Amino acid sequence: QEQLVESGGGLVQAGGSLRLSCRATRMITSVFNGNTWAWYRQAPGKQRELVASITSGGTTNYLDSVRGRFTISRDSPKKQVYLQMNSLIVEDTAVYYCNTRLYYSNAEYWGQGTQVTVSS
Repeated sequence: QEQLVESGGGLVQAGGSLRLSCRATRMITSVFNGNTWAWYRQAPGKQRELVASITSGGTTNYLDSVRGRFTISRDSPKKQVYLQMNSLIVEDTAVYYCNTRLYYSNAEYWGQGTQVTVSS
């Protein structure tokens, strides 16, 4: 059973930056590289939404409201995925979740979530 461990959340003022990290603890590197990775977020009273994703080939996609401010990336040797968040706004406040789906089985894994709070 894979475990995704997230870190990097916190409290930041509007206009500031944070970098979230997601580490795959048991996945072998070849599987890590073959999967699509994503960050989701869920604000209070709202549905969980896809923020950013990166495919095995490196293609990235972003939620319209974060495009140009957020960047998703991965470090294969470290088996980590990152979400660099710049120019944060109050509306970015949410719990952020790392997600991946195994390319060979469709099994899906989620991180425990990390709180990001942006103050005005």
